Amino acid sequence: MGARKSSIAIGLVVVATFLVIVIGLMPGARNLPLDAVVRALVSADGKIETILVWTLRLPRSLAAATAGAGLAVSGYLLQSLTRNPLADPGITGVTAGAITPIVTCFVFLPWVSGLYYPLVGLAGGLAAASVTFWVARGGNSHPLHLALGGVSISLFLGAITIYVLLFAGPQSTALLFWLAGGFAGRTWVNLLQMLPWVLIGMIGALVLHRVIAMFSLDDHSAAAMGVQLALWKPVLLVLAICPVAGVAPVAGPVAFVGLAAPHIARMLRPRGAAWEIALAAALGALIVTAADLIARTIAIPKELPVGIVTALLGGPLFVYLIQRGRLDFKEQAA
Repeated sequence: MGARKSSIAIGLVVVATFLVIVIGLMPGARNLPLDAVVRALVSADGKIETILVWTLRLPRSLAAATAGAGLAVSGYLLQSLTRNPLADPGITGVTAGAITPIVTCFVFLPWVSGLYYPLVGLAGGLAAASVTFWVARGGNSHPLHLALGGVSISLFLGAITIYVLLFAGPQSTALLFWLAGGFAGRTWVNLLQMLPWVLIGMIGALVLHRVIAMFSLDDHSAAAMGVQLALWKPVLLVLAICPVAGVAPVAGPVAFVGLAAPHIARMLRPRGAAWEIALAAALGALIVTAADLIARTIAIPKELPVGIVTALLGGPLFVYLIQRGRLDFKEQAA
């Protein structure tokens, strides 16, 4: 796929995401017709329709799109860094590493401001990823080693999280819903809290797209091409974890997006790493925005956590990728 076709593909996905966001402004406990949504978007007149659109529904949809884009880029970076088709924030233990210390701070250190939670998540994600990559010999062994290492770390950290929840008292119900992943009640403030961390990962990945492309080679070939592996591996790992650190405090864990979006982007064969990153980000935004729309409309006035919907969508895709041979274990075995 050439540059022109790649840009068209990204444009179509962005338009589809925009349409999903607009459609998502209509349903809810009080349904709004399309003309009322358009009027509310054009003129903020203080009516109930304007409040529903600008205060409740629009920031939530934009937060979902931003989170999806960030998680997709994170998954793309982890897969490129490890040359491993199974790598994503959930499977490598990064998500669990970010979630556990945030929950611990929330329960035992309530005086810590939520503004610091992304830093807490970043530190936890880096620690968990480091242990996982150590178990998987730097992420360069058989893909199943990385998956098993990440699952083991995630289970261990999940047990700690459950133990901490026993001390949460009446807040445990809200924490459990957050741990399922979701955007209910998210505001412009939450979006602004998450946005810088997602942008760090996305912009950093696009700036370093040539370095990322070199990681498709083995370590010896990449080093021969002038890539300083000792420098760029930690840099790319930090860039991969930044979006997760920003998304986790706002939305909790959102499953499978970081695995599915990069694979779909590669299946479309855009031209070069930069186009793949941009297409993966656009697909991630579309997936999570659509999942959020499904989650909050399938059982009105109640809603499902977004993490459940993305898992239901991502699970069959994961099985499909394996059945079609998209995840080739033999080529990446040690």
